Amino acid sequence: MKDFQSITVTKGEEFLEIHNPTNYSLIGNGAQGAVFKLSENKCVKIYADPGNAKREAEALKAGRHLPFMPKVFDSGSNYVVMEYFNAPTLKEYLRNCTYIPESIVKKLLYIFKEIRKSTDHSEFTLRHIFVTKNEELKVIDHAKSSERNHPVPLKLLRDLNFMLLKDSFLDQVKKLEPKTYKKWMKFFEQNNLDFRTIVVTSGKSGKRVKIDYPMTQTYIGSEFHGAFYRVSEDQCVKIYQNPLHAKYEKEVLLSNKGLPFIPKVFETGSNYILMENLPGPDLNTFLKQQSKLTEDITRRLLSILTTMKKSGYKHIDAPLRHIIVTSKGFKLVDHVFPFKLKQNRPLELFYNLQERQFLDSFLEQVKSIDPKTYKKWTKTPIPLNPDGTIKIQ
Repeated sequence: MKDFQSITVTKGEEFLEIHNPTNYSLIGNGAQGAVFKLSENKCVKIYADPGNAKREAEALKAGRHLPFMPKVFDSGSNYVVMEYFNAPTLKEYLRNCTYIPESIVKKLLYIFKEIRKSTDHSEFTLRHIFVTKNEELKVIDHAKSSERNHPVPLKLLRDLNFMLLKDSFLDQVKKLEPKTYKKWMKFFEQNNLDFRTIVVTSGKSGKRVKIDYPMTQTYIGSEFHGAFYRVSEDQCVKIYQNPLHAKYEKEVLLSNKGLPFIPKVFETGSNYILMENLPGPDLNTFLKQQSKLTEDITRRLLSILTTMKKSGYKHIDAPLRHIIVTSKGFKLVDHVFPFKLKQNRPLELFYNLQERQFLDSFLEQVKSIDPKTYKKWTKTPIPLNPDGTIKIQ
């Protein structure tokens, strides 16, 4: 078996590019690096940026006296060898809970206070906490030293809110630590910013938008043009980095508001759109749980794509991550460039379906349902990369 130092991790345009000539299995990756299992009790995190490797190693060593910190066995210019946990994350552990246990709340409060004292940042998420034996918690991912040290664990609360556990958590904080609870409530009152006044300056070309504000609204997700926050049960807001993108999307949404897959718009501004909140998974997540592509899904996708064509869309595509599965049917988000960029075939959808191994089924069903559309899509060969994947032009 080759040494793990022969593994390379570099930044791609959107995702990490990983070259692994070893037999060590990849067990996780994120924005900063990739993690490989070395043994039953060790793993190595290899970073694209050596600066993050240095910061993580320093944070782990500085907090080695804390019970929730992983052990560090070795570190180098672009890696850290640390303790491996064969255990569920706290997000997985709480998945089917209707309330959060008091024992967990006490430990989270302790972790939050100690992290604020021992490191330069105070943010951690449920997926970065492992629940080991005897309900002990272990926290990973300590390289984000540039994040603001908020007096409230905003990311943790957003995670809990998404799982409908935020109220349960705060009720117990109020009971266990009334002073902490009052401090947090004061912070929320002072920082409950009106999204209409926020100017987004974070984010670079080709990168997902990041809003550097202590937003107390529930974070839903982000993409290249904007970030989504839930404002109420039935409304969410998309805040854009570039006002021109907000203008483009507003034009598409308002001129096509009669189409069944278009989200309802309540209000627009120079850099935001207030629209209906769409509860439900995106289609990519939904299809991960399916063993086959049903004809019903193909018909729904085909209806969206052909309706786009009839409605004057120049860019014909419907990426799986942009389709939300709701009780009222499929809704499509991210309409920035359909009137600006020309594309006659849904190449990103093809690429997504190829990833799920559903592309052949989809095209066969389209051929049966709508032969004319199938003929247009396949009149010229679908472009491929050297590795056989669909080339997104």
